[in-house]
Amino acid sequence: MNLKTSLLTRRTFLATAATLVAGAAQGRSPEPRVATLDWALLETLLAIGANVVAATELRQFRQVAVTPAVPETVADLGLRGTPNLEVLRFARPELIFNSNFYAWADPIMSRIAAVESHAIYMPGKSPYGLAEQATLAIGERLQRAQARLLVENLSAKLDRYKALFAAGDGRPVLPINLGDARHYRVFGSDSMFGEVLQRVGLTNAWKGATSYSATAPVGIETLAFMSDAWIILIPPHPQDAFDTLTGSAFWKALPAVQENRVLTIGSINPYGALPAASRFADFLANGFSRVRNG
Repeated sequence: MNLKTSLLTRRTFLATAATLVAGAAQGRSPEPRVATLDWALLETLLAIGANVVAATELRQFRQVAVTPAVPETVADLGLRGTPNLEVLRFARPELIFNSNFYAWADPIMSRIAAVESHAIYMPGKSPYGLAEQATLAIGERLQRAQARLLVENLSAKLDRYKALFAAGDGRPVLPINLGDARHYRVFGSDSMFGEVLQRVGLTNAWKGATSYSATAPVGIETLAFMSDAWIILIPPHPQDAFDTLTGSAFWKALPAVQENRVLTIGSINPYGALPAASRFADFLANGFSRVRNG
C-alpha cells in the first residue's frame, strides 16, 4: 500500500467513524419513513414529529386543517378515495398508517409497506378517547415521546379552559358548518367538537341524533328554535352561502345575531384528531375572551 492510498483509507475511516459517533450521540437510528391516507392520522403524525413522506389531498389539508404544517417534502398521493399508488411506491414508506375509512386499501398498500390501522371515528365510540389511544399507540410504534406529551398537554389545557369558561354566561353552544345559504351541518355530542365542549364544561345546544358525529343537511330555520345558544361558525364555508345567509333578514333577526352571540372561528378539520381538538378549544377560548372584553 503506497502513501497516497494509505492516506485515503485513513480519511475514509475517520469520516465513517465521525458519522457513527454522530449517530450514537443522537441516540437513535434514522426515523422510519411513514405515509397515510387519513387526515386525522396525518395531523397526529405531523404533531408528534414523525417522518411523513406521503399523504393525501395536501393542498386541501393545508386549507382546511391548516395546522400542523405539512413539509414541502411530503409527496401528495391525490384523492383519499383513489390514492396514487405509484407515487406512494416511489415515496418508499417503511410503514403506512391507515384508518377504518380506507380499509379497502389495506391489501393493496401492504404490497408496498407494512400497514397499521387506527380508528378514530366509529359509531357509538368516543372520538376523543380513540384519538388518545391512536396517538399513544403511534407514538410507541415510532418511539416518539411527543405523543404522550400531546395527550397530557391537551388534557391539561382543556382543564384550564374549563375554569375559564366557568366564568361565562352558561349558555349552550351550537357548532355548525354551512353547506349552503339554507342548510348547515351540526356537530353533536359524539363529535370531536362536541367532546371538547363537554370537557371544557360547555353544553352542546344540539340534542338531536347524529350520524358519524354530525348531521347534515339541517334546515337553517331550525336556528330559530335554539335562540338562547351561541352559534359557532366553523369554516370552510362556501363564500356565496356565507354572504347570502349573513345578509338575509332571517339571519339578522336571530337573537344570537342581535345579541352578538355568533363566533366565526378559523378553519378546522371536522374529522380531525387531538390537534383539531386543541385548535377548536383555542379558538373558543380566544373568541369568548374577545367578545367578553369587547
